[in-house]
Amino acid sequence: MRAKSGKPDGILLAAVLFLTVFGMIVLYSMSAYNGRVRFGDSAYYFKKQLFALALGLAAMYGIACMDYHVLLKLSVPAYLLSLVLSGAVLLFGDAYNGSRRWLSIGPLSFQPAEYAKPAVILLLAGFVSRMDRRKSGRMTAAVMLMVLPIVGLVGTNNLSTAVIILGIAVLMIFISNPKYLPFLWILLAGTGFLGIFLSMESYRLERLAIWRNPELYEKGFQTVQGLYAIGSGGLFGRGLGNSLQKLGFVPEAQNDMIFAVICEELGLFGALLLILLFLLLLWRFMVVATHAPDLFGSLIAAGIMGHIAIQVILNIAVVTNTIPNTGITLPFVSYGGTSVLFLLSEMGLALSVSRCSRT
Repeated sequence: MRAKSGKPDGILLAAVLFLTVFGMIVLYSMSAYNGRVRFGDSAYYFKKQLFALALGLAAMYGIACMDYHVLLKLSVPAYLLSLVLSGAVLLFGDAYNGSRRWLSIGPLSFQPAEYAKPAVILLLAGFVSRMDRRKSGRMTAAVMLMVLPIVGLVGTNNLSTAVIILGIAVLMIFISNPKYLPFLWILLAGTGFLGIFLSMESYRLERLAIWRNPELYEKGFQTVQGLYAIGSGGLFGRGLGNSLQKLGFVPEAQNDMIFAVICEELGLFGALLLILLFLLLLWRFMVVATHAPDLFGSLIAAGIMGHIAIQVILNIAVVTNTIPNTGITLPFVSYGGTSVLFLLSEMGLALSVSRCSRT
């Protein structure tokens, strides 16, 4: 098979652009009330997200135009930088709502945990593609030793992102490993690792009790109101902009719980269309991974697919109270400038791989 240097995957690009436009429309609808009450500007959140979106689209275009093999030599420095930034958060980070997750540089602030996701994808794709996969046990142990430091640093203040990073690593090992036994050991080790993290802080155990009976706890208010929003939307919803729950009942409706308000305004029909759009995106990642010219490109696409899939599943599971509540945003839709910037950078990586696909 020969590699071609052609146009990027058109369906993938269209799906990404449609998601970003949909996300901005929905974000304005969900955040207008909070912006007006808090800052006297109904477009406050929209304008900040639009700035990050412009940067993200520029990054996506630039990365999509380059040869992704250039990043192979940068994978280790990029990962080391993520360790430095994640450690800096613990020492110098800004705390909001009790969590120290942001670093500020002048008037700008960002979450290093979001940068850690593509850094881990690049690191593992580069490492696995250069290693003898027949030595599966050694490869698995080496990968986990590389990933656990960033999982530990990020998980100190952001357990949900640590789970996503660990999930990306497990999925990439599973895809590249010809044997299943090491994968089972990883699942057991990951479960034990999460158990230790849960037991280290009492509030994490408290979330399990709130998850079982959210109506009995004050901290279950957000979950209950989110479920009210989902139930009141019916099949076709109240109409875009007509949500009642976003008027202070669902705290921070533009963030983690945005899917609940989407269900209220657009109904089950709109929610299913959004899920189908994410499934279309994941399908194109699979196509790009399958037709990549080498293992490095294939693993990059597979890692990005795993990131999006895990985050979407966890966000919807939290909103519907299928799992305990934790801070996980809905990709391309929830408010968060750092998130959309690095998500679009990952899309640029996938598009770069698709440009060099095999014919």
